[in-house]
Amino acid sequence: MNKKKLLYYLLFFIALTIAFQVFIFKGTDFFNKSPLSKRSKVENFSFINQDGVPFTNTNMEGKVCVVNYFFTTCKGICPKMNNNMKLIYEAFKNEPDFLIVSSTCNPSTDSVSVIKHYADSLKVDTKKWVFLTGKKDSLYNIARNSYGIDDPKRALANIDDDFIHTQFFALVDKNGNVRGGVYDGLKKDEIEKLKKDIKGLLAEKQIY
Repeated sequence: MNKKKLLYYLLFFIALTIAFQVFIFKGTDFFNKSPLSKRSKVENFSFINQDGVPFTNTNMEGKVCVVNYFFTTCKGICPKMNNNMKLIYEAFKNEPDFLIVSSTCNPSTDSVSVIKHYADSLKVDTKKWVFLTGKKDSLYNIARNSYGIDDPKRALANIDDDFIHTQFFALVDKNGNVRGGVYDGLKKDEIEKLKKDIKGLLAEKQIY
């Protein structure tokens, strides 16, 4: 067998192998797997949304979620942070598997009626962007130990003296895994990176 014919058979075998792999993995998330690493798993929680309805971690299942913490009376970073979050909202509000989850870090002030008024002021669909309040210690535990948007070492022994004030966003996949790093909600380049990473996770299939 001459070298030319051998090369032909070799190329044919390679092409056949590739075609077989495509056939085998077609319809799976093999080609859609995002490279974002898994940082943690969202722990069980139960809070209250802007309509006074319980909202738990199960409400996030099957959805790609962006999460952050804010408080309604904040005059510093929160307005700019949530204005940038609204850019995310506008980009993905028509995606059925997408959700934004914003929790208050000041539940003593941010009651259900207060966060409802705040949500209304943003003129967003609260089926796509929910606002949560609840017990302070539980809210803080999830922020630090599930989402990783604040250092657990900063926690104070007295929860009444403790306070989270962070501009960071976290990204959660359809299976409740926190993916990638944290995103600075005050920086436009980080917002653009977040948009790209959201698209990658939306393309993934949920693992049941």
